[in-house]
Amino acid sequence: HWGFRPWQDGELYFNPEVTSGVPFSGNLVGMGGFTNGEITRAGGSNLKLYRQRLFVRQTWNHGGEQEQIESDFNQMAGLVDKNRFVLTAGNFSTLDVFDDNAYAKDPRTQFMNWGNWTYASYDYAADARGFGWGFAGEWYQDNWVLRFGRMSGPKTPNGLPVDFALGKHYGDQFEVEHAHMLGERPGKVRVLAWRNRAVLASFSDATAYLAAHPGTDPQTIFNVRDGVKTKYGIGLNIEQEISRNVGFFMRAMKTDGRTETYAFTEVDDSLSTGLLIKGGAWGRADDTVGLSFMQNRLSNDRRNFLEAGGISFFIGDGSLSYKPENIFEGFYSVNVYKNTWLTADYQRISNPAYNASRGPVNVYAFRMHTEF
Repeated sequence: HWGFRPWQDGELYFNPEVTSGVPFSGNLVGMGGFTNGEITRAGGSNLKLYRQRLFVRQTWNHGGEQEQIESDFNQMAGLVDKNRFVLTAGNFSTLDVFDDNAYAKDPRTQFMNWGNWTYASYDYAADARGFGWGFAGEWYQDNWVLRFGRMSGPKTPNGLPVDFALGKHYGDQFEVEHAHMLGERPGKVRVLAWRNRAVLASFSDATAYLAAHPGTDPQTIFNVRDGVKTKYGIGLNIEQEISRNVGFFMRAMKTDGRTETYAFTEVDDSLSTGLLIKGGAWGRADDTVGLSFMQNRLSNDRRNFLEAGGISFFIGDGSLSYKPENIFEGFYSVNVYKNTWLTADYQRISNPAYNASRGPVNVYAFRMHTEF
């Protein structure tokens, strides 16, 4: 990733990426909370080079105390006013700006499951790799941050080509963040509301089509995708330092659940919570232990469609013995040499794809991460 400052308080970033990968499930099906956050950007077993991000960021300082911004991924070190406005525009991910969390955000260094690096039910507008075009504004005022933005989605749900008709089809988000001290320990609370408008199929229409056309292809969402519809949700995100080495996180989101998945995964209501523990307590300050629990649920409309024999993008068995999808994830990341970590990760999924007739499934992973 490259970045430089072409003018005062302005930044330009470019991220190319070379990636390859094939999901164990073949076509990335069979779950709501998938086990590997990196698989969204992998398009097959051959290495592919593509433009991941290309965006500008402009900061307008508005006074108050100054604070130090540390060097990080797509962030250059420097001093900024505590009260400021920041505009990001171009090709980036909605999650670059919204739904941050110090303890559960990066599948390359922290938890791997989709439901731990953002809300599993956050159907944020993006192409199939998780990126889009648009803008986001951030207004920092003392301990408060207000964020708003509009991003492009795919031309067809879960597709790669981007729909640039941002006046007709888009994803809007609005987030309020407040930083606080609890028992002299820092924490943050965020509330996120989002809305998508796109050509989508409603589950009630798809279920009715199945009933009216027995023996038809159970993927009837393709037959009833016939107009612009709105879907929306609201979520709560908490991070709280418990001690110098222990941090707590929780995300919970509720969505309307009436329409098909636009760009993420098949979850309508989601909960994730857990602890991130640094190894300082046992003399390994750069090691990390993570423990988490996730629960994913379906709306009545999506559930009725699956119970009637429907199949959507990632889930559908021709019938459904419904139960919430419950996932435990635990990992240990050991720092083996300077900027190199090895991680052992374990996930146990009960009722995968919300079907009590399936599972449980045990998933074991090994990850190596190094930085130069």
